[in-house]
Amino acid sequence: MKLLFNSIFFPSNQAVKFALKGVLAMAVSLYIAMFFNLDRPYWALIGAIFLQIRPESGLVIEKGLCQIIGTIAGGLFAIFVLEFFAPYPEIAIGLLALWLGVNAALSALVRQVNLIYAFAMAGMTACLIVLLVMIQPATASSQTIFQVAQARVSEIIVGVICAALISTLIWPVRVRDGLKMHARSVINQSLHYFTLELNPDGSHEERHKSIDSILESLTALSDDSSAVAYEGPNGPGQSRASNLLTNKTLSLLALIQIFGRLQRKHTELVSENLQNLLNEMRDTFDAMEQSQDYRECYEMAQKLRRKQIYAVNNTVKETAFEARMHKIALELSAELIMVLKGYNALSENKSVLLNAPRIVSHRDFLVGLTTGLRSMVMFLVGAGLWIGTGATAVLMMMILPVVFSIMMARLPMMILTIVLRRILVGVVLVLPVTIFIVVPLLAQSSGDFELLVLVLALPYFVGLLALANRPTLPYGLGISIPFTIFVMPSSNMTRAFAIDSTVSNAMAIFVGVTLLYWLFKLITGPSLSLMMGSLIRNTYRDLIDVPHKKAGESWFNARMGDRLLRISTYEKGMSQHRDLTDLALTALNLGHVSLRLRKVIQSSCGSALDDELDRWQVALADAFMHCYRGQGTSSYTDACHHLLSQLPKDQIPTDKYELIRGSFERMSLTFERTSATIAENRALAKAQIA
Repeated sequence: MKLLFNSIFFPSNQAVKFALKGVLAMAVSLYIAMFFNLDRPYWALIGAIFLQIRPESGLVIEKGLCQIIGTIAGGLFAIFVLEFFAPYPEIAIGLLALWLGVNAALSALVRQVNLIYAFAMAGMTACLIVLLVMIQPATASSQTIFQVAQARVSEIIVGVICAALISTLIWPVRVRDGLKMHARSVINQSLHYFTLELNPDGSHEERHKSIDSILESLTALSDDSSAVAYEGPNGPGQSRASNLLTNKTLSLLALIQIFGRLQRKHTELVSENLQNLLNEMRDTFDAMEQSQDYRECYEMAQKLRRKQIYAVNNTVKETAFEARMHKIALELSAELIMVLKGYNALSENKSVLLNAPRIVSHRDFLVGLTTGLRSMVMFLVGAGLWIGTGATAVLMMMILPVVFSIMMARLPMMILTIVLRRILVGVVLVLPVTIFIVVPLLAQSSGDFELLVLVLALPYFVGLLALANRPTLPYGLGISIPFTIFVMPSSNMTRAFAIDSTVSNAMAIFVGVTLLYWLFKLITGPSLSLMMGSLIRNTYRDLIDVPHKKAGESWFNARMGDRLLRISTYEKGMSQHRDLTDLALTALNLGHVSLRLRKVIQSSCGSALDDELDRWQVALADAFMHCYRGQGTSSYTDACHHLLSQLPKDQIPTDKYELIRGSFERMSLTFERTSATIAENRALAKAQIA
């Protein structure tokens, strides 16, 4: 409540601008909806409110397009249901529940928030149209059905277009500014993590805390990268730059851990040459972290790379393993330079020709099934109450809480509890304002549009001030959307003066959100261990498939980004050791190493050993799964020896042969260490439980 008080009475300049833009967008959308004599103009306001949650121009345009597509899809489905099943309300309600369940399930399989809005709008629009027609079944006809559908779709689209135009034209906030901020955070956090990895005295907790921050920043960067394409001719280039930066940062995370684990776990393998290499990298990363100048950081990265090239060409390598470590260091500096180039492209609004895929959402169909089931149950409970009581207000239980259930399905339970509670607080705060202030003022007004806007402006302004700050955003939703439903601003305001209708709607929304909270408690979805198992199995399959994918490294990075974040998040609630997060990061590196080894072998042998390489790739993936189970990985060592025996030494230069052997040696050490650590920690956990 202190946060809410400060947001309302001591807002920042940015929050005030945001609220003024929101009020203007709602006023314009209401005017246009009333000008065209749409039956329920307040739905245009609701469409505009949803677009205020992220005010950046590109995001608003993208979200607006997604809402329009979802709204049209929902309208078409509603017409289909009413055209064929209007005389059979039980079938119509069942089809609506199924439609909601499908949209909710699909929304859980994507990671882009704007796509989630599209599914939410598809579900809400269909329900809204069908239920409003079913209230008066005697008047239902093909013409009436089409008119209702056209009006509902038009109202929501009007709100979306007005909000998008106002956001773009007045005090615009650009996505690219946010991308630049995210990119700077990613680079700074990554450099800090590199220093921790190469510091022998760094703690396990500090490293994982740093990894968590990097993954969260990378996710934010990737999620916003698509929306910047709507911000002018350089937008697509900005999107490519952010995707490239995300991709190369994941590659860096895969590489830097090799050196960190080497000096922590295998000090006997660190020769004097390798120690000098590690010291040089640590000092460079530390200096780059302290610098605030791009050019200085870029020069330091280039200087490090020149030193590494000199060391590769002029230093005598004592073992194949040492030679491989120098090659990895060279790869790392090259990827770091690409990351800095990507940041420069974002900072200077340059176009980038290179392209890389965005992070791909991990699709857990059990989570989708749970989300769909929860939304269906929420809708059917409301439908049962509506059929049993006949109260029109119950319709709000069948629409608004269902939309919230789709939008908030990805939130952790602890955060979800806070969000729903704050929405309810917003409802409680705005109800007396509506009954004792807004409704009496409207009752005394002459019905002019100007007076209507003046009366509504202050409550909306307060709600938007709350929406402007992430911690108080749920309060803003709880104020703005219910207030719109309580007042129902339109050309004919007689409905707004019915206090009993306002209270009934408030009770329906309050009960609906409370019921939604308990449904989240009861229908919790798969356990953390099940979801973790799904993530690991998908990683196993990708390790087998990665050699056969075009642009395999980028494809693998895109697949692993969201997976790494989820594994890291889930493991916080499962174990304090973070072994599986380490294993997932190892998998990221394994995918890269396997691709590089395949290229090295194919460059000398062509496709003659492709079958052998495929069998070795399966053995690599099997070893990863054995590590997850805490089992031995000797079969992988045997596969490495077998592949080495098949290499034609007369075709492969000695340095390449030694590089391959050194890579096999390093990965075998990694598997042995990881498997033993996981088995030990699981045994310890079982002993503590016993």
